[in-house]
Amino acid sequence: MKLNELTIKEAKGGLKSKKFSSVELTKACLEQIKKHNKDLNAFITVTEKEALDSARKADDLASQDQVLEAKSLLGIPIALKDLFSTKGIKTTAASNVLKDYIPQYDAAVVKKIKDAGAIIIGKTNCDAWAHGSSGENSDFGPTKNPWDKEYVPGGSSSGSAVSVASDMCIASTGTDTGGSIRLPASFNNVVGLKPTYGRVSRYGIIAMASSLDSIGHFTKTVEDSALFFNVTAGQDKMDATTLPNPVEDFTKDLNKGIKGLKIGIPKEFVTSDLDNEAKEKFEETVKTFANLGAEIIEISLPYTEYGIAAYYIIQPSEVSSNLARYDGIRYGNDRSYFGDEAKRRIMLGTFTLSSGYYDAYYKKAMAVRTLIIKDFNDAFQKVDALISPVCPTLPWKLGEKINDPIKMYMSDVLTVTANLAGIPGLSLPIGFIDGLPVGMQILGPQLSEVKLFQIGYAYEQATQWRKQKPAL
Repeated sequence: MKLNELTIKEAKGGLKSKKFSSVELTKACLEQIKKHNKDLNAFITVTEKEALDSARKADDLASQDQVLEAKSLLGIPIALKDLFSTKGIKTTAASNVLKDYIPQYDAAVVKKIKDAGAIIIGKTNCDAWAHGSSGENSDFGPTKNPWDKEYVPGGSSSGSAVSVASDMCIASTGTDTGGSIRLPASFNNVVGLKPTYGRVSRYGIIAMASSLDSIGHFTKTVEDSALFFNVTAGQDKMDATTLPNPVEDFTKDLNKGIKGLKIGIPKEFVTSDLDNEAKEKFEETVKTFANLGAEIIEISLPYTEYGIAAYYIIQPSEVSSNLARYDGIRYGNDRSYFGDEAKRRIMLGTFTLSSGYYDAYYKKAMAVRTLIIKDFNDAFQKVDALISPVCPTLPWKLGEKINDPIKMYMSDVLTVTANLAGIPGLSLPIGFIDGLPVGMQILGPQLSEVKLFQIGYAYEQATQWRKQKPAL
């Protein structure tokens, strides 16, 4: 196995036993970027010099055993979605508005990752301002799916998912406002975590929709996801929406198995709108859960059908508010540099917040949001977690939906309700259809990430999907 193909756990073990150095590991990832980024367009900025400098420092520190224990990501190359502010490194949000912007500080998550000893290897491509489900709305060109370059990799965290799937890094960060981690994880055969809202600080991350944004990550395995979350989770005095709950060891229940757990299948998520082959693949997954000893229970979430409508009122409203600050006066370019999708969402949001329409649209959408939260709360009285498909369709071809915003928005129909309710979701691979990956999501009550990792790990160990790699 090549060094860049290692998991976090494997890389940590190899570094600790001195089988290889952080410099060698980082160089292997950089070599993979040089080979394949031209075709895949996963990175906007590659920080080769900074990464190698950091790797050398990590190797110097690695000689001290106590440092290895304290710095749990020491020497591990990590990619950052280009919404994460990085001191002295260009941060663009994949938009021409910020194409030359260099922040003066690190986002809270970036600081935590650096403090844990990780190597920042570059900034990944995404839909501009995180507006999109396909990765095609980037002002720096679309990211391509490594499993088939004619297809979309999912969005908005497209480059982050592709960088992990194609072994350009060991793990990467992302943001999930309506499915932007879970969808690309599903389309790329990697693991994606959308945490409980407020479990990870949003400070220093370019905002899309502030009441929906969740800060998560992509990894090659469920265990890696838990290890990474041990670093990023926790309260931050710079973000008043972060939760005061203490950070537990998210790996603690990985080996518990799922015998006797009650797993709910929301009937509104498995409907005639679901692609037939994707439906069959999901039904196979349900059987695997039953074989592992879980009790399968059909659950109803009746307000699901209103989720996408409520989401596409609340989210553009918050987008229009957040993007108002980009006026080209203090930094960045002026508003004429906004792309079509950003303009569409600004106009939609400004309209729904305007006098005479606020009560008719925004207020009503917020009332629906409350009912969706109640749906999930009721469901979690009966089951430990829910499992469902991530997307009603398989990955689509580049350009197929780009001129049909409604079709594009509908790809989020199974993911947006988790953001509206603020609950965590874990996406992981469940197989392939015609050579393209398919994933599922495990949803749990707020602060149930330990349980999600336990369930995801049990499924992952019973299957081998994670081991398959794209033929680049």
